[in-house]
Formats: sequence, structure tokens, C-alpha cells
Amino acid sequence: MSAGANPFAQFEKSFNQAGTTYKYFDLVSIDSKYDQLPYSIRVLLESAVRNCDNFHILEKDVQSILGWSPALKQGSNDVEVSFKPARVILQDFTGVPAVVDFAAMRDAVLDLGGNPEKINPICPADLVIDHSVQVDFARVPDALSKNQTLEFERNKERFTFLKWGAKAFNNMLIVPPGSGIVHQVNLEYLARVVFENDATDGSKILYPDSVVGTDSHTTMINGLGVLGWGVGGIEAEAVMLGQSISMLLPEVIGYKLVGKLSPLVTSTDLVLTITKHLRQLGVVGKFVEFYGPGVAELSIADRATISNMCPEYGATVGYFPIDENTLGYMKQTNRSEKKIDIIREYLKATQQLRDYADAAQDPKFTQSITLDLATVVTSVSGPKRPHDRVSVSDMPEDFKSCLSSPVGFKGFAIAPEARAAFGEFQWDDGKTYKLQHGSVVIAAITSCTNTSNPSVMLGAGMLAKKAVEKGLTILPYVKTSLSPGSGVVTYYLKESGVIPYLEKLGFDIVGYGCMTCIGNSGPLDENVVNTIEKNGLVCAGVLSGNRNFEGRIHPNTRANYLASPLLVIAYAIAGRVDIDFEKEPLGVDANGKNVFLRDIWPTRNEIQEVENKHVIPAMFQEVYSKIELGSEDWQTLQVSDGKLFSWSNDSTYIKRPPFFEGMTRDLPKQQSIQKARCLLFLGDSVTTDHISPAGSIARNSPAARFLSDRSITPRDFNSYGSRRGNDAIMSRGTFANIRLVNKLVTKTGPRTVHIPSQEELDIFDAAERYREEGTPLVLVVGKDYGSGSSRDWAAKGPFLLGVKAVIAESYERIHRSNLVGMGIIPLQFLPGQSAETLNLNGRELYNISLPESGLKPGQKVQVEADGTVFEAILRFDTEVDITYYRNGGILNYMIRKMLS
Repeated sequence: MSAGANPFAQFEKSFNQAGTTYKYFDLVSIDSKYDQLPYSIRVLLESAVRNCDNFHILEKDVQSILGWSPALKQGSNDVEVSFKPARVILQDFTGVPAVVDFAAMRDAVLDLGGNPEKINPICPADLVIDHSVQVDFARVPDALSKNQTLEFERNKERFTFLKWGAKAFNNMLIVPPGSGIVHQVNLEYLARVVFENDATDGSKILYPDSVVGTDSHTTMINGLGVLGWGVGGIEAEAVMLGQSISMLLPEVIGYKLVGKLSPLVTSTDLVLTITKHLRQLGVVGKFVEFYGPGVAELSIADRATISNMCPEYGATVGYFPIDENTLGYMKQTNRSEKKIDIIREYLKATQQLRDYADAAQDPKFTQSITLDLATVVTSVSGPKRPHDRVSVSDMPEDFKSCLSSPVGFKGFAIAPEARAAFGEFQWDDGKTYKLQHGSVVIAAITSCTNTSNPSVMLGAGMLAKKAVEKGLTILPYVKTSLSPGSGVVTYYLKESGVIPYLEKLGFDIVGYGCMTCIGNSGPLDENVVNTIEKNGLVCAGVLSGNRNFEGRIHPNTRANYLASPLLVIAYAIAGRVDIDFEKEPLGVDANGKNVFLRDIWPTRNEIQEVENKHVIPAMFQEVYSKIELGSEDWQTLQVSDGKLFSWSNDSTYIKRPPFFEGMTRDLPKQQSIQKARCLLFLGDSVTTDHISPAGSIARNSPAARFLSDRSITPRDFNSYGSRRGNDAIMSRGTFANIRLVNKLVTKTGPRTVHIPSQEELDIFDAAERYREEGTPLVLVVGKDYGSGSSRDWAAKGPFLLGVKAVIAESYERIHRSNLVGMGIIPLQFLPGQSAETLNLNGRELYNISLPESGLKPGQKVQVEADGTVFEAILRFDTEVDITYYRNGGILNYMIRKMLS
């Protein structure tokens, strides 16, 4: 089966502007109920109509989206549809495997007699290098250059490979390290809002911008009216290759904003309030769409801050439909007037331009809730979760309560006699300093959540200026840092004159990247660490980030609070998180007068005045005109001009994957699986965290042995994340989770039994033994296999271990799709059946009978396990799934397609 003509071609319309014809699909004419659809659903509809070919996108998909109604309830009447986003965005940790796969596909095409230069992303792909830099140096004038130098030393192999990719591939932009954070660069520069593509007849085709990204906070772009969310690597690669992805048609929660924010609160306070509210409501897997007159009171940066924390409140997207403020932001960020005029006309023609003051434009929602902006108060969230909001006025009592409460999200179980514990140490200045529970040791202005927002960044600078002028300082042992999300931030902080005051307090610029927000906070001083550990102290980190899970920010900050950049500075000056800002001064001025936080806190109006003066289009033009140049280190990286990558056998970071070894031009013969062994016998709720390699590389693991055999010391093992471009490391780390419960062994952990010898081995070693014996492998699992975040290596890893099929009671939807994408057969027990009811124990030989031809979606196949015969559902849910499987996976399918 193959793609056909678009059955909705008759709905194509056009308008003329400045001698150019612009074509678009007239969604309004398709159905009279169009204007009742949420604006986010309208984006899904347009994509389905434009891309309908009755292969990847079916007419049924269009009708399903048109049929969206508030009565739709996930879990009771699920509707699955296909969606083709307009583009893909990647960060370097998750993007490297995608570029590796594309490079390997070129080799495969050449080996099969084709033109390797045909392998390029079909839809636009942008990769921003932002996850590699960490805060090794802080509170020194040259911290930025020192950190960037170390970043290049640690990541030279990966950066060289990515720079080659930037030259070798068309339709792929790679933004060098030191440029900013992926989501802020997306907001300020990469986002199109409305795409404008060339048609064959010389006209232009217009359609809404939409994006999927290999980072959960891709959702930030919804603040600009661009529908987008995070996906796994296989889904991202599928979209890059012009394929659609599968999704459940979502419930849409209408979140109505009314009123105005107090002059003293920030967008950070607002997003922490919304995050707690929506997490309590329960919006996992749902769209949240904002509406109401209060939205017009928010800047695009404010909206983006709210959309950024979508993963923390659990929704798929937090969408702000496009309005005139959106178009104003495009002008501010140096998008052309001509482009903005075209976008406006298109959006009006398709009823996608919102007027938040006009209630007649409000669509229907599954459920509506309201927040009065006037009720938002100054807040932080913590100490261990982003949705545990605490009013700043309640922090002294809340922290005290956390110390005494049982161990949990809001408790540390500090014994009564230990709650007054403290420790002292001597600093380089010869003075003795004291640490106690609640002492701040990390204060970081970091993360695209807040550094993309001029109001809070300038607010922090203005607060710093007032603090310095009052004579306030920060204790020298507090690790302070400022990591802007783009060069534009540095530009307007300098132009507004606040940089010297930030530096005076220790907030020197340390790098352009995610840094402290993703745990790249770097080391604390040994004196500080020893004092914390010796006295069992619950010390704190305060950061303007989006996640504060225990152990994420730093091993020695057990309490971590998310806060606005202004509060980051305030708590750094205070030196502790249990301060009562209303009653306790931050210090004294030159006249001995107490200085309170209220004395140095700027109002929103004061900040707005400075922002209007200093955040101008010329800054964006200056910064982004040089975005592809990169630093001097990047410019001097020597890479080949060749269209094929020169793989190094010595590299432990980048390796040609074996996905295409033995591939032929012709489709392989469809074969049944005979005499397979069960590699793992698992229960319910096995997540992608159990499957996919993540975190540090354990010293007693197969991956560690592989690295040690190549003379790499444990100090240089780095993480699985940094080595995602090397399948030899990643396959050894598959199922390496210490909490994996495999019923073939008695203890929890990454071990299994090699059934023929009855020997217990590491999972990778057992898989290698089976490979040597020529034995195919299966997994037998329970319900909800593959739940959690979508991860490409949760499917790639099992494939490389030799897994040919998974037999499960049920699957997480996206993981099932990813298994198909790697050519692994997902089988499902019939309703009421399971390994337990069939008396399976995982030690059987498995035979899975497949027809030689004529596979059909959802058909039943026979499985035989040591005499036990049962039927299972073949979870190829569409003809596309079958096409991918018959080719050996989606990448193999695309290679053959390029050869035809």
C-alpha cells in the first residue's frame, strides 16, 4: 500500500500580497463546527488535511479530529490519530544518536549502490548544543571562558561529529555550543509561527508551525502559539524522515485567566501557582489551552515561562493561541514586517488569530477552570518537587516542618536533637563561616524557564543594583552563577547597566546552556562539602529552573527550591532559605539602617520601563546573524568536507551502529520465530527508565568493563547520556537499572539466567551468549510495558541485544510504536490471559508462527512455549506498521525508499 492523492485538495484557497500568491487550506469551509474546536486542535486538523494521503494520514484521521468534542474522555473512548509536525528540534545529548543514524544510513545507501547524498532530513531539523557545559568555575571574571574551554576538552569528539553533520546534511541547522539554550533559541529565532514553503508553480504554501523535540521542555514554544511537545528519538527521526507519528486525540482543558498580577509578583510566581494547581487537577496526557482577558496582560515571555513548565504540571502542551501580542513579539525579535503581515492575513483567513478579550471566540473545552491573577503571591517550589509551591511568607515554617517530617517529598526526618546542628569551616579569606540546616550553598540564575524572560532577568539586575548600593553582599562560599539562555540576555543586561552589580554579588556569566538546571552545577568547595556531610546538614540550592528532584541539582543540596531570578539573589544574600523576609533584614546599609527585601525589590512597572528601552530588535539581529559561527574553539574544529563520516574504531563516543549490517535492496523474507529463549521475564509497569541506559556508568557493569578494556579510567567514564552515539556502550547499558525485577533471578538488578547453562549473568553477557549460539530472544512482560518518557534506546537497546519479539499484557502506546520502528514484533496476550494464567515461567522455548505473506493489522498469531499453545494479538495497528516491520524498521524502510 502506498500514498495517494489528497482528497481535500478542493479546500485549497489563496490570496495575493505584493505580487505573490499564497496558498492555504480553508479549514473554515470544511465543517460548520470548526469555530467550536479549541485552537490547539485546529493545528492538528490543518496538518491532517494538508498531509492526507490515505497511507500515513487517513481521511479517518481528519474526520476524527473534526469530530473532537468536550465529551471525549481519555481511557474510555480513546481515538488514535496520526500527526505530521512541521519540524523537529533536538538538543545535543538526544540529537547525537539521530545524526549518527543519518550518517549510518548514508553508508548503507552507498553500500547498496545508491546515492548517499539523498539521505537528509525531509522536514526541517534544528539541533542546539546546550547540554554539555557545566559550572566548574564561578564567581571569577573569566568563569565563562574557563567553563567553555573545559566543555570543549570533554566533548571534542561529539562536537567534531556534530560540526561535520552541520556541513554534510541539508535541511539541518546545528547551533554551536555557547549560543544559548535550545528552547530559548527556538523562541527567539528558530520558530516560524507560520511556515512559508515554495510550491512547484511558483506560489507559496502557508501552514501553522508545529514541532516535536527530543527534550521534554520543547513545550515552551506553545507560549508563542506554536504547537509542540517532547518525543523520543525514534519518533523524532521518523518525523525528520517525513513520517507521521501516532497520538491519542486529547482532552483539552480550558484554563481561563482573569484580572492582573500584583506589581510585586513575577511570571515565575505565576507559573509555580499554575503548576501546583494543574498537578492537583490531573492533566497528564491532556492539552491545556489558555484563554480569557488575563492572557492579554501577559507578555509572550510570560506565556513561554508557563508553557515551559508543562512537563511539571503533566500536560502534553500548555497552549497560548496566537494574538496580536504574539505578532508584536515577532517584531521585537527582528522577524520581518512583511512576514508578519502574511502571517496575520493567513491566521485571520483560517480563524487562528485570537482576541482574548472577545469571549465570542472562546471554543468548547473538555473542562474549564479559572485563575484570578490578582491572587498570585510571591512563591518558591520545593524542596524536592516543582509542583510543591510555597508562599515565600510561609517558607520559615514550611522548611522547619520539612526538617521534622518523615522522609518524603516534604520531609527529611531530622531527629529533634539534630535540628540545631551546625558546622564551621575556614574560607580562603581566613574567616570562619557557619553552615546549618537551610543554609544556601548554590544560587543559580539558570534555565530557559526564566532566562528567556526579560522582565525577571532585568528585575534581577535591578534588584542587584539596589542591593549593592545598599552595601549588601553574598557570603563567599555560596556558589552563585548566571547562565543566560541566549546572547540577547547578555546584550540587554549590559545595555541596561546592571551587569557590574550582578558581578559584584558574584553572579558572573558562567556559560550559555542549561547548566545547573539539568544538574551541571559543578563541584562545591571541599570545605563546604565536608562540613555538610560531617554534620548531616540539609543545605539548600536556589535556582530559577524547572526541576528540583532530589539529587538532581547537586548531591550535597538535599533541599532545592525553584524561584524567580530576583528571589535567587535575595536568598543568596540572606544565606538561608528559612528567613522571614517581612520581619528579618537582609543586612544593614552604610548608616547602620536595616535593609529589608522590600527596600530593594523593583515593581513590574519599573522593570517594564527598562525593558521597553533596552530590549529592541537590533539586539536580536546582532546576536542571531552570527548564530552559526560559534566560538573560536568551534571555528577552529577541523572536520572533513566529505558527505560520508569517517568513523574511528577507537572512539568510545561515536560509532557506526550495526542497524543496517547485512541489509539488501530487496525485502527480507518474512519468517516465523523459532526456538527463541526468554531473555527477561518481567512484571507490570516496566518503564523506559528500567530499559534505557541513563545516568552514571556503574563501575561493575558491562559498559564499565568495555571502557576499562580500552584503558579509560572510571574518572573519565562520563555518563550514558554523553555516550548515546556509541551503540557498544548503550547496548551494554540496556536493562542496567538496579531496580529491575526479573523473575528469572532471585535478586533485584540487571541480571538474568542463561537458560541452557543455568548460569546467572549480566543481561548483556547473557544476550551475547545467546547470539553466539544463534538463538533469537523474546521478552515476556506484564501490563503497561514501556510506560514513562519516550526513549529511543528503550527500543534500540533490546534490538541490539537480539530481541525479536515482546509478549506483553499491554503496552504504553508510544513505546509499542518505537518497537515497531526498530523491527521488533509487539505481541499482546488475549484479554484475560497472561504469563501467569498460561503457567509460563520464562524458561520455555518459544515458537511464534507468522504467515509468509498477508500480515494484517491486529491479527492473531499462534505462540507455542514448551507445549503450551496460545494465541496472541499482533500489535501492528496500521498498514504503516506492517510496512516498517517488513523492511526491518523505519530506518531500513527509508533507505529502500531512497533507492527506488
